[in-house]
Amino acid sequence: MNRRKKIVTKFQKKDKRTNAKLHKSKKPGYVSKAEREKLEKLTDEKVEQTTEQTAEAEAEQQ
Repeated sequence: MNRRKKIVTKFQKKDKRTNAKLHKSKKPGYVSKAEREKLEKLTDEKVEQTTEQTAEAEAEQQ
């Protein structure tokens, strides 16, 4: 019984590993707090630039 159990568990572990490789997690990777702050600053700057450009475009049209 012991030998059979060891063999069965060995193959179960192998199957579990291959199954895990096939079904990758869709969870996004970890982003550190500092990196999130940098990204937030960049997006804020882009938003400001686009609002300035749209304001200038509207002023030129009028």
